[in-house]
Amino acid sequence: SLVIRGEKDEQAVLCSKDKTYDMKIADTSNMLLFVPDCKTPEELQAAAAPCDVIHSQIAGFSNHYWELRRCRPKLKKLRKLLMEDPYEGPDSQKEETSFPKYTTEDLLSLIQASEEEILHQLQVIDACKIDGYWRVLEFDYEMKLLNHVLQLIDSESWALSKVPLHTCLEELGSLEPREMIEHILLSYGRKCVGDGEVYFEMREDKICRATAQMLLQNAVKFNLSEFQQVWQQSVPEGMTTRLDQLQGLALVDKRSRPETIFLLKVEDLPEDNQERFNSLFSIREKWTEVDIAPYIQDLCAEKQTVGALLTKYARSSTQNGVRVYNSRRLI
Repeated sequence: SLVIRGEKDEQAVLCSKDKTYDMKIADTSNMLLFVPDCKTPEELQAAAAPCDVIHSQIAGFSNHYWELRRCRPKLKKLRKLLMEDPYEGPDSQKEETSFPKYTTEDLLSLIQASEEEILHQLQVIDACKIDGYWRVLEFDYEMKLLNHVLQLIDSESWALSKVPLHTCLEELGSLEPREMIEHILLSYGRKCVGDGEVYFEMREDKICRATAQMLLQNAVKFNLSEFQQVWQQSVPEGMTTRLDQLQGLALVDKRSRPETIFLLKVEDLPEDNQERFNSLFSIREKWTEVDIAPYIQDLCAEKQTVGALLTKYARSSTQNGVRVYNSRRLI
């Protein structure tokens, strides 16, 4: 089936089960006629009774049609809706207030994307179902859950590649709901089964990234070398922090002395292509492709490259032997 989605103030899109299309009216020089009970030549030949002229009633006509073009699903609104009421845990007083909550059906009626694209994005942003409603965890509560798990791993001297689900639920079930412990393991680990037991292999890059966000969210700018030192000390033993783990989350300012790093999350930037570039060029006048790529990668349409986007929305020049990009318009 095909569904047209969009609220009154949005440009309509057409969705199949797994794809989203822009809709645009196109004109045709051939008039399209609508004829009730119209028969094709094949159907006429199959009819037993001979017929000569058939008199048909024309019910309507049209000179245009809808042209469909595959487009990126408009998913930024999904996170925005769920962030209206992030889940802070069962003891939070906020749970007693009546913030809007959303079922799968609610999201399908509000988000301009196909069902598969919406469900995939819910997985990407680590949303979970609580009492039938989709929720995202409030970041501090998420870190609290993750720290419970990491402290248990440390106290039990488990390998980070083999964390047993059953023992985690038994040990931590008295501190937090068991389904929340399992959710955090699913978010920060890879599920595997061995010897009839469920284990999780903890994901180093994701844990390092979340730890960096925790350190950076309360600072406007952080001395880079100091940050790297504190960051490495803050992650579990055996994990290695690397700046490439922070793509689309934080930006290094190499021009300042000493070099600094600050939080810049790609999900906080506008969804529209031109607005995204305007926002980025207001933060920094000139970008290298390496620096800007994580912040525009999600704008690439099917088979489109970062280079093609930069050609369209930015002007290139060479600075100290390095190709840089700046805005085509005054910001």
